[in-house]
Amino acid sequence: MSPSTPGTQLGFLLARHGRIMNSHLRQALDSSGLSPRHAVLLCRLDESGPASQQDLIDFLSIDASALVAVLNDLERDGLAERRRDPADRRRHIVEITAEGKRAVASIDVAVADVEREAFTGFSAEELQQLHGLLSRIHGDTADEACAED
Repeated sequence: MSPSTPGTQLGFLLARHGRIMNSHLRQALDSSGLSPRHAVLLCRLDESGPASQQDLIDFLSIDASALVAVLNDLERDGLAERRRDPADRRRHIVEITAEGKRAVASIDVAVADVEREAFTGFSAEELQQLHGLLSRIHGDTADEACAED
């Protein structure tokens, strides 16, 4: 499959639509003061429970200093807290707060609104298929070109 129009290759289309979706998500989350990275981290903590900082680094595919910056913001706003792991004092465990759980509820609404608008005209089957296909894309998660500012 070779598109005849420049810029219609899948890589370019995904990059373009990724930027558009990122922009829409940022706008939707703006009133809460959260970035998509903050939101993803809070949602992960809400879904999975307390996690070590290393687990969060692996999940988000970011370096330790970037995670610390995100956690500093979340702690400052009372959305998450870090504590030493009693079993290993070198590790920090991160946990969502009650305020963080309330923020997740508003994140869910904001993301659902963005997705509803972006995927108007897609059937439930098509959305499920798209999700499955995107989940299978291979890439180096350590690629800094994909990192969010």
